[in-house]
Amino acid sequence: MTTVAAVQMTSGPDVPANLAVVDRLLRAAAEAGASVAVLPENFAFMGLRDADKLQVAEDPGRGPVQEAIAGLAASLRLWVIAGTLPVRVEGERRVAAASLVFDAEGRQVARYDKIHLFDVDVPGRAESHRESTNIRPGDQVVTVDTPAGRVGLSVCYDVRFPELYRRMAAEGAQWLVVPAAFTVPTGRAHWELLLRARAVENLAFVVAPGQSGVHASGRETYGDSMIVDHWGEVLGRLPQGEGIVTARFDLDAQRRVRESFPALSHRRL
Repeated sequence: MTTVAAVQMTSGPDVPANLAVVDRLLRAAAEAGASVAVLPENFAFMGLRDADKLQVAEDPGRGPVQEAIAGLAASLRLWVIAGTLPVRVEGERRVAAASLVFDAEGRQVARYDKIHLFDVDVPGRAESHRESTNIRPGDQVVTVDTPAGRVGLSVCYDVRFPELYRRMAAEGAQWLVVPAAFTVPTGRAHWELLLRARAVENLAFVVAPGQSGVHASGRETYGDSMIVDHWGEVLGRLPQGEGIVTARFDLDAQRRVRESFPALSHRRL
């Protein structure tokens, strides 16, 4: 069995300070025996204004944040799925919300750009989000092999679009990641429900690290980072605050369930 860690943070506008927290929590994940650790959405930067991310964006494959995560992955011998960070897009003012995967030698082995952007007015609150103003949506489904099995990459608002995860399952995903910065009202209403639904319908583990608490901008995020197994059981969770949650994947048990309960092969649409 393989241990996986989800990292929960309260990121702010100070990139070095955020990276210091990442350093501490990834070390804790490695000490807990994790072979893969997953960082939350916006782990390295949550600015005072949404447009601030344009000022800290990095070029693909280089920059202080990418170098820091690559160095930590290599020094800790730990695979790291780096939530999201803003990455410049050639010919675009907007940036990509890129989730980068680093192997245990510090090499970037996969990149997923967030497809579904959070352009909504939050029900019941004077809270509005228009991610597409500063983020260019991605258009590629990404799965990649890791020491914990084949993982499908997604980010936050993606979790509301089950067809994305069906594509990942069809590509052999055994587990799914949902790094997030969920709002409090939508988190309270739907976070656990959506994560467990994605796990059950795809007979897949789900690892969902979140941002938690009140940020420098005044925005409040829901937290409740959790790991769910392929049968929908919550294996571990961290309701609030900075820290990690770990769980062990029994891929043999998952394989047996998929064989005896072959719902994934029964699709007719």
